[in-house]
Amino acid sequence: MSAAKVKMRAKKLRDQPASVQYPSSPLTVESSTQNGGDAPDTGATGGATGGDDPSDVKSPVERQKSRHHRDGWVRGHQKDGAVYAKDMSKYISGGAFARARAAEVKTMLKAVTRTTGSCHVFGALPKHMRRRAMGHNIKRLPRRLRDVANRMHKKSLQAGSKKKKEQAKSKSRKARRRHGNLLLEFNRRQRKNIWLETHIWHTKRFHMVKKWGYCLGDRPTYKCYRPCYRAMSTHCLLQDLSYHCCIELQGEEDNLLACLSQLTSKEAGPTFAAALCISGRRQGSVVVYRAGHYPSQPLGPVTFLWRPRTQGSTHRQLWIWAHPSIKQDLLPELQRVCQCCEAVVPPVVPVVTPAAVVPSLEPELQSEKTPEATQTLRTKRKRNCKDASEPPAKKILGDGTRSPTTPVTWRSSSTGIVINDLTMEIVRYRLIGPQSHSVLAETLEAASVCDEINKSQPSSLWWPEHCKDETKMNLHQQQADIFHILKDIYSTGELPSGTVLGLTVDDPRLTLPTKKVKALPCVKSTQDVDEERRKELVLRGVPEHCCQSFLWEQSVRDNVTDNKMSEQELNRMRSEVLVPGSRLSPTPLQGRVPMLLVHQPGKQVGHEMSSWGAGWDLLLPKGWGMAFWIPLVYRGVRIAGLNMSLKHSQNKGTPHFPHDYPDCPAGLRFQEEQEAELLDKFKRRPPAKRTNFVKHGCLAPFRCPWQQLAEEWELTTKEGRVEEKRDGQTQTTTDTDRVMEEEMTSHPDLTVTKTQSCITVLRNRKSLKLLSGWCRPTTSKGQRSCRVGQVPPLCSSAVSLFLTEHGMSLVWVRLSLLSKGKPELHAMVCVPVAEDLRMLSKKSDSSCPQEPLHRNHFKSRIKRRNKGSKKAATSSLSTDKTEAKGSDLPSASEPKLTTSTEDPQSSSESSTDLIFGLWPDPLPSITSHCSRVSLGWVTQGDFSLSAGCGEALGFVSVAGLLNTLLNQPMEHRGMVLLRNPASLHYRFAKINIEV
Repeated sequence: MSAAKVKMRAKKLRDQPASVQYPSSPLTVESSTQNGGDAPDTGATGGATGGDDPSDVKSPVERQKSRHHRDGWVRGHQKDGAVYAKDMSKYISGGAFARARAAEVKTMLKAVTRTTGSCHVFGALPKHMRRRAMGHNIKRLPRRLRDVANRMHKKSLQAGSKKKKEQAKSKSRKARRRHGNLLLEFNRRQRKNIWLETHIWHTKRFHMVKKWGYCLGDRPTYKCYRPCYRAMSTHCLLQDLSYHCCIELQGEEDNLLACLSQLTSKEAGPTFAAALCISGRRQGSVVVYRAGHYPSQPLGPVTFLWRPRTQGSTHRQLWIWAHPSIKQDLLPELQRVCQCCEAVVPPVVPVVTPAAVVPSLEPELQSEKTPEATQTLRTKRKRNCKDASEPPAKKILGDGTRSPTTPVTWRSSSTGIVINDLTMEIVRYRLIGPQSHSVLAETLEAASVCDEINKSQPSSLWWPEHCKDETKMNLHQQQADIFHILKDIYSTGELPSGTVLGLTVDDPRLTLPTKKVKALPCVKSTQDVDEERRKELVLRGVPEHCCQSFLWEQSVRDNVTDNKMSEQELNRMRSEVLVPGSRLSPTPLQGRVPMLLVHQPGKQVGHEMSSWGAGWDLLLPKGWGMAFWIPLVYRGVRIAGLNMSLKHSQNKGTPHFPHDYPDCPAGLRFQEEQEAELLDKFKRRPPAKRTNFVKHGCLAPFRCPWQQLAEEWELTTKEGRVEEKRDGQTQTTTDTDRVMEEEMTSHPDLTVTKTQSCITVLRNRKSLKLLSGWCRPTTSKGQRSCRVGQVPPLCSSAVSLFLTEHGMSLVWVRLSLLSKGKPELHAMVCVPVAEDLRMLSKKSDSSCPQEPLHRNHFKSRIKRRNKGSKKAATSSLSTDKTEAKGSDLPSASEPKLTTSTEDPQSSSESSTDLIFGLWPDPLPSITSHCSRVSLGWVTQGDFSLSAGCGEALGFVSVAGLLNTLLNQPMEHRGMVLLRNPASLHYRFAKINIEV
């Protein structure tokens, strides 16, 4: 019988007693005795013994196991031609017969009284009378069954109340969308992940992701890739970068520079002590290392901003902006260097409830309340008394996951330095594009000075008090004049990179347009005086005293945040204006906001598209995010998320953090997360639809083993085996497969080892310039060569000297495809052979090198594993169907599967670790695995809209690159091959190192 018939028979006989049988063959001793009959051959004694023995009583499942007897009812035609016997038993034992019938009656009563469903009352009705509505309305049942249904309903309610409490009725949508309830819900959700002030705006328009402890917008829900690129190239693109962490350092200038000098090196570029940056006129950027470990153990890139000097004081203030993924590494390093180990516990602010303020007035108010008074009040029904006694909920501003007792300030008694964590205390917006200054000029207006009446009266607001000081007002007027000159600048890229301008502006909500308008540059003719000032601004930047801002003061930031005008109050004032849509006059006193404008440089490397992607950063006090966001959106800017930040870095040709920092702790963590995400996506596809990377010769399609690459090239350079590898590249496919098999068994020293990363990325300016000159930099698609300074000739001695210092280093390169093709993530950078260069000389775009198919060494092992797992599954299924339900013994075939699938070649590996299409760890030799020697991998790749061809950014081994350049002819120097992980075709590309 098939498994389905066995299951059907077991279902029919689940309520039958063990003594019931349906004879389908001539009677045997066993069948007659079980029903109370006597055996005809053994006599009465034998029948009695057989009937009394309880071991003769078999279950239906056990009877099905015996294949020698055709006893029992069997559905369908019988193969052996057996028919059902009609003979009755001739001998009956009274005692055995009575016991058998008693067992049947007992089983029948048990089956009748047991409920098999949620309500067995419906079982008394025929199927054509059953209705689904009877479960909700008992009156739809016949009258004779209603009492039983009521009793069962009460029992179910009692049983449910004992097991679990009755769930509270969920509030209606109208109740949930009330402002108070909505605010409480939002505050609860902010306890786990930090929300930006523009979070609600982004959630309605963006795909949100949870990264680095924040909820951030990744990409818009509508298609906008090309519009965003056009906005960066011709108009303005807006991003919210408030998730970047700000760390403030205060102390004496000499002490700060002495501590921070341990984290940087002058060989990698300007440091914290750069002249333009330390004056406060420019924003600087630097890669921070662990103290005294340059060039190894970098932490990541940071930007810093000094507060301009105060006359007659050496006390300085510094802001360091860093990505949230390196804060856990940077903050402890700063505390160790500055010796700031004394944590300052923030004071606990007591919460005063309304009940504690007026406890004695409640009885009087309750006694005075009458029915007439309650009817005349006509107030809305509020929450319960328990909720009414609590203080009203406030919107969370800043970091909602941080406990109020968590210290955010650390000081040092020896150095006098104070470190403050200003994460989420300052809002930061970035405007990218040539018309960013036009958007700012139309959105912002310099703050108006208070009149004499407001100056004479004392005020708790910060602006009226500052208006009393003539020196501060003169500075404000000079800053406003410089901001007015920005309207006459044609492009944002004309200004010096990193320029800083301090300013105080009016509330931009007061000048919000009624509909969206696109901000355009001002084309009116300017006077000669303004033209001279504009030229001075373009050449020299903003004067030092105009870089000052009240945003640096904590008291001013708190005052502005606490006294911000609500939207309700602002709308009420708008409704009282005589001419609808006109500006409120006079400007409310609480409508002045201090801010900082920081210029962001565009593309600074290479010889093309200079200053592309330049813009402005807008720094604001917390709480004012949406007040500036909506007016900026109404000026026609495009909004971008995390995905467009990566494309912005790719078009500029700069590394994007943490994607392109493989030697940093944050970069290593990102690579592990990316590998797990890509591997999970690969496993979700069916095996027949997956790319077989083993046959494509791709060892690591989801990660880049930089450590192994650098070690192999260093070993190859030392032993001088480059020529042997070049000779081996011309072998046939059979020889290549043989070499691959030998690599699997041999070369134990080239396998991946779980060691601490000792690779470094080359950031020495002099070494990068030298390496860039040896590569013969060209424009996109290698159309023409670029001018370079005096570069020493490339020879073996120069290469050996260079490798003694940077043998284990990687270098950041830009790769431009010479023909068609689109580079992808983790594409391989390979060395062309002589035949490939001859093919390139013919300039045939249709022909390109191709990688021969590799043999899948793990196919047979995976097949044996799958075959063994299928055998184990079928054997366990048959065992479960034939054995009783209570047996929990493991299958005997499981250990045999493990031992049978073991391979002596890979005794250290388990067959369960094999994934179809992927190489298992440890990997064989990376450099010589394919027919072309590997140099590195691509970390960013796509079709570049700015260059009009496929461009890729990535890292290559310094040792491998120098060996390649040394053996290439002069006309083809710097030519490499690119191959995507899922492709066998190589594409020619020109390698450039831009400094």
